Formats: sequence, C-alpha cells, structure tokens
Amino acid sequence: MRILILGGGSFVGRAIVTALLNDSHQPTLFSRGKTGVELFPSVPRLIGDRDTGDYAALKDGSWDAVVDTSGYFPRHVDQAMDALGDRVGRYLFISAQAVYVQEGVGPGSDENTPLRPPVRDPDELTDATYGPAKVACEQDILARFGDRASIVRPGKVAGPHDNQDGLTYWVRETARGGRVELPGDPEQPVQLIDVRDLATLVVRLLADNRGGAFNAVGESVTITSLIETCAAAAGTTVEIVPVPARRVPLLQPGWPWSTRQRSAAKARAAGMPSTPLSVTAADVLAEVRGR
Repeated sequence: MRILILGGGSFVGRAIVTALLNDSHQPTLFSRGKTGVELFPSVPRLIGDRDTGDYAALKDGSWDAVVDTSGYFPRHVDQAMDALGDRVGRYLFISAQAVYVQEGVGPGSDENTPLRPPVRDPDELTDATYGPAKVACEQDILARFGDRASIVRPGKVAGPHDNQDGLTYWVRETARGGRVELPGDPEQPVQLIDVRDLATLVVRLLADNRGGAFNAVGESVTITSLIETCAAAAGTTVEIVPVPARRVPLLQPGWPWSTRQRSAAKARAAGMPSTPLSVTAADVLAEVRGR
C-alpha cells in the first residue's frame, strides 16, 4: 500500500514508518524537513508546513491512505483534506485520550464514552483546549471520509526514541538506585502504550481497511508498580520516598483515575499487541545508557 504520513519526523511518526516498511508498504513523508531528516533515506519526502498552510507539495500524487500524526487544529486536517481531494482512500487520524469527558466515567470505559464539546479555533493548545480541538478534527474527518475514517486515540506513549520525559524520567530515576522521590499518591494509576504497539495497530487498521475509533492504551498499573518495574529492568534496588507534591512526569493529581483505566479491548481485537511494561522499560533504559 502507498501511505502518506503527515508528520513523519515525530517520535510516533518514526515508529509508524518503521512498522510500514517492515510490513512492505510504501510510505511517503510530508513534513517541514527540520527533524528526523537523517532517517529513512530511501523513503520519498515532501516538504510543507501545516502551521502556514503550505501543502503545495501535495498537489500531485495519490495514496491508498494517509496517516495524520500532526493534526492538532481543525485547520490542519481541513487544509490537508482540501489539498488531497479524492486522491487518498482512507484517512487515519492520531487523536488523543483527551477527547473524552473526564467526569462521571468509570474504569474500563471504551470508545463509546462521551466526547468533550469541540473547540474549532483555539488561540493556543492548553489542557482546556487540546482535547476539544482534537474532537473538532475528528468531526471534520468523519464528515469528509465517513466509514473511510479511522481514529486512533493513544494514551501516554512510551518507548525507544521518546524525546519527552514520561517513562524515560522514571527509567533514569530508578537506574541510579537508592532513594526515589514520589511527590504524589503511590496508588495513582498510569496507562502507557508502547509506541511500537501503537504503530502496529495503525498498520493493521490500514491493511484491513478498518474504520472507527480505537483506544490505543496499555495495561493500567499504579505509579508504584511502574517505578518498581523500571528498577527491576535496571537491576537496582530503590526506596520509594513520599515527598511534598510537585510536578513530575506521569503524575496528574487533578485528573480522575478512571481516565488512566480505559479499555483497550477493541484495539486488541483489531490486532494491537500488548508489549509488557517491563520490556518497554528495558528498551528505553538500553537507549538511555547508549546515548
């Protein structure tokens, strides 16, 4: 299949391109050409800028599907769809768990959970506008593509090549051994998704021509269990020490715990693997130590 990747230089985009190549698909990358330019030298690249509405590079060519990893504002997806016209078969959009309402939802909620009211033109992306802007993006894609739209809603993504402090922060903290400060509730749930599992889900949805929405989330564990898993991967002994609250990765005291206890049953049925957290932590640690 010929697949156009919007934003292929990102952490998630990199994993998706790798998975597509491993499955003998033919990706084309569309990005600003400022990050990840050394990756995938054999893959065609088209240069544009979604923030300025520069989609001139997409005026020619056709693809079986597009994977949109970098659509944050409705104008991003609207302009991309206008530029592509009828020259793409399926539109797969990487959305977010932040599209769901947070209150009144119990553990194990699925893709039928009510969505937040859409925000169509936010001045900036904040905790209050990020999810609603993604909702608006989803709505526009569904209006244009109908059953040829696939919506993937990842949780917190982790794995090799992650350039953000999520799991990587705790891998580093536990690799030193000894005292590990925990400025939050030790029972708070955390729900990560290995980026390679996310990428495999994307490839399966495209190969099976499957539409609909899918929660790309992993097993829900406590933050204490996550810390202990990271320490085990490093072969260290740690003492988890409660300390006054402060902002650290993966701790979100104001969010309902159920938002980190979603059901992944639909995505699993569609072919998403379930990489154990211990494997993800070990692979992230190997990368950290190799830098």
